[in-house]
Amino acid sequence: MHGERRHELARRLRAVRERIDAACVAAGRVPGDVSLLAVTKTVPAADVAVLLDLGLTTFGENRVQEAGAKVAEVAQLSPAAAPRWHFVGGLQRNKAKAVARWADRVESVDSQRLAEALDVAARREQDTGGRLVPLSVLVQYSVDGDPQRGGVSRDQLGPLAERVASCAGLQLTGLMAVAPLGADPDVAFADVAAAAAWLRARFPQASTLSAGMSGDLEVAIRHGSDVVRVGTALVGERRITSE
Repeated sequence: MHGERRHELARRLRAVRERIDAACVAAGRVPGDVSLLAVTKTVPAADVAVLLDLGLTTFGENRVQEAGAKVAEVAQLSPAAAPRWHFVGGLQRNKAKAVARWADRVESVDSQRLAEALDVAARREQDTGGRLVPLSVLVQYSVDGDPQRGGVSRDQLGPLAERVASCAGLQLTGLMAVAPLGADPDVAFADVAAAAAWLRARFPQASTLSAGMSGDLEVAIRHGSDVVRVGTALVGERRITSE
């Protein structure tokens, strides 16, 4: 079964990379300009170890308890590897400390209070030697203001970015967004691209745009996404779990 799963993951990874490359070419971009973030929520550590062996390096999680255990297990399964872990889901302030222990980036910062909690946690980790660099942060932008998906509106984007940039334990790296369900993806990602350009103009260090998933990565790449977050197309349908 392990061999069959490895074959399946290799096939899926190849197909996703081909989609990304084709989308880049269609958009007049260099394929290497777009990174693949493997979203591995509910996926076992053994699959992550296989994906590491297949050449992937960056993984996204959105459940704090599951992620912490998985990070530790992957370190045991692949001790020579150096995966990068991103947190990509809604995050409660009281879990900031747990995430700061293992995350290289938090892509879903959508409030000043969350930024402040992550700043305190990241600086504590630095003081104890657990972190060598500030915690990379993307501010999450909302196209339609739906609180279920998180994110801030355009008028809140500046104050949130200012707060993140002022935190010694954080590094403002860019913007993340999710296209609303049922929306025209071209319209949604054009809006996201405009928000990202607005942010970069005021904070040149915020150069990363994380947008696009399994179903809409081509459109996101056409509108300038640097990082696509791919789960289902890469690892298949997941089992439903709760934290």
